[in-house]
Amino acid sequence: MKNNVYDTLTKRGILAQATHPEKIRELLGNSRVTFYIGFDPTADSLHIGHFVQIMVMAHMQRAGHRPIAIMGGGTAKIGDPSGRSDMRKMLTDEDINNNVEAIKKQFSRLIDFSDSRALMINNASWLDELNYVRFIRDIGIHFSVNKMLSAECFRSRFEKGLNFLEFNYMLMQSYDFYRLYKDHDCILQLGGDDQWSNIIAGIELIRRKEGAEAYGLTFNLLTTSEGTKMGKTEKGALWLDPEKTSPYEFYQYLRNVGDADVINAVRMLTFIDLEEIEEMSKLEGADLNTVKERLAFEVTKTVHGLENAQKAQEAARQIFEKGSVSEDMPVFELSSGSIPLNILDLCHISGLVPSKTEARRLITQNGLFLNDEKVENFSLEIDSGFFDDNKMAVLRKGKKTYMGIKLI
Repeated sequence: MKNNVYDTLTKRGILAQATHPEKIRELLGNSRVTFYIGFDPTADSLHIGHFVQIMVMAHMQRAGHRPIAIMGGGTAKIGDPSGRSDMRKMLTDEDINNNVEAIKKQFSRLIDFSDSRALMINNASWLDELNYVRFIRDIGIHFSVNKMLSAECFRSRFEKGLNFLEFNYMLMQSYDFYRLYKDHDCILQLGGDDQWSNIIAGIELIRRKEGAEAYGLTFNLLTTSEGTKMGKTEKGALWLDPEKTSPYEFYQYLRNVGDADVINAVRMLTFIDLEEIEEMSKLEGADLNTVKERLAFEVTKTVHGLENAQKAQEAARQIFEKGSVSEDMPVFELSSGSIPLNILDLCHISGLVPSKTEARRLITQNGLFLNDEKVENFSLEIDSGFFDDNKMAVLRKGKKTYMGIKLI
């Protein structure tokens, strides 16, 4: 194969750990490898953190390998304790099935499922049919409780308590790998670095049951330079579903990433050539804005399509460069029967800020604007006089976050 995807992922700063680095690199360079990544459908959309995993699948497929996307319809009923300080919300079968159907659509822009070039499988197809006694006898016997308790995903839960339901998650994920190895000759599992213990357990199960060798790779989580997960907004996660996070909001979030984070995000979230990224990394200060624009445009285009990316970019440029209001910025519809309304309440209910306390802080720090006028009074009452002929007003937080208010 022309380019070894192992090297590509390493240079992009994506790879974190490998069970057999040299062997995996050799396999990826000289053969067609079937691999899998799991996605638990705990919501009806993936978010920007999952997008890294989809990008990894795309890089692998472009290099000639076959992806399997496992929809965790079965494991979602348990909940992965990895990276959690509390138990996940229990979902119904209907919730899970609806989430799986919604998530399927979000893969199509990057992954080619035609002619079995990639597979999407719901692990409920085998996990729901398991006989518990037979499963514990045939699978559970290969797991050491002492070894499981030493895994980070379990140790981090000891203080708040780890129930037996969650304790089974490692066995179930390991069984997924075992079934995929048996049914589809899948020899490689990939996942976030918090999945290392579960991946190792699956490899060990295949070795014990089949006497065969399987492999694992983990990749770095998408984080800021301060070590916090990237993609958290005041409204929650940065979703891939345009109904949850509009293309404009999606674009704006990426356009506003920190100077210290933008190059890493470009490497992990785009297909921009590494040589070009190296040139980008030499830029400093205001020159980095061009890199941020490119990042926001490329990722928005991939997730939401070219037209939506162009609209989002133009809207941003109108607002920031021309000082005008764009039809593509987020808009909150306010009933005319609700006015007059206190400015703190308006900021909160529109979603500009998560609380009235945050609105107070903004005003105190001279960071809140209404129609480009600084708001200085906590008691300001918003009435019809603040709206233009089109019944629009614009709230602004700081220099970059806008919210249109439409009076209806």
